[in-house]
Amino acid sequence: MPPFRFGVQLSKAESGAAWRDTARRIEELGYSTLFIPDHFEDQFGPLVALTVAAEATSTLRVGSLVFGNDYRHPVVLAKEVATLDLFSGGRVEFGLGAGWMTSDYEQSGIEADPAGTRISRMAESLAVMKSLWSTGAATYQGEHYRITGAVGAPEPVQRPHPPIIIGGGGRRVLGIAAKEADIVGVNPSLAAGHIGTEVLETTTAEYYRQRIEWIQLAAGARFDALELQVLTFLVQIVPNRAEAIAQLASLMSVTPEQIEGSPIALIGTTDQIVELLRERRETFGFTYIVVHEAEMEAFAPVVAALAGT
Repeated sequence: MPPFRFGVQLSKAESGAAWRDTARRIEELGYSTLFIPDHFEDQFGPLVALTVAAEATSTLRVGSLVFGNDYRHPVVLAKEVATLDLFSGGRVEFGLGAGWMTSDYEQSGIEADPAGTRISRMAESLAVMKSLWSTGAATYQGEHYRITGAVGAPEPVQRPHPPIIIGGGGRRVLGIAAKEADIVGVNPSLAAGHIGTEVLETTTAEYYRQRIEWIQLAAGARFDALELQVLTFLVQIVPNRAEAIAQLASLMSVTPEQIEGSPIALIGTTDQIVELLRERRETFGFTYIVVHEAEMEAFAPVVAALAGT
């Protein structure tokens, strides 16, 4: 399995100076990557924010978790990402998704096509971008994109392209990720288009085990080369794990067992979480763990104990 590495997801800061300071702090704490999502809500524009974070640091990787495919044409996005990879000295991780948040489409006026259409369009877009990055050109005739002699310049530093992240909870998206991505993120179901109580039903250990099986079947021989990523949502460094889990279970109207077994939950002392992550690497294969900005300081001792091991 790949060694452990860790990322931090954040959306904005109080100022440009604060954003730079946070990026430097993430680097200082030993995290591998700064991630930013891609929505039309209250957050920074991802491409500019990632560029500034890369410029403010020297080793920190920067990435999208994830770009919404419907929001940018692949020829445009490929050029921007390649430019950032060049300027950062090869520190970009490229996350791509089909788009899921209903409010993004409502606010922007972009048509929210059915999920199957959006996924097909994402797969075509990825094929175009991979060609631009790896061969320097793209000609593509698909259902959604018709590209004629597009030039892939500049050339990204990372060859044949920056590491590609695709995540999801559905079998079709995870199948595409297993065959086309370098990093596969397993997510709860977001089919509702928003974060609601129904998402809790898709955070159980059983849900994640089934998704890992789908990825293995689709990936075949390349499975061992994949990094499996999980974005956490319940991270607490506390002295009494059982008590904290019981309180959360009561608040969320779920059983303690559901929280205890869920890969999105990391609760306990530093030593308990270190051991838990080792166990989950054996059980699920997760080696790339992403936390949010609010937890990054408290979680840093876990990073120090496990990163690179």
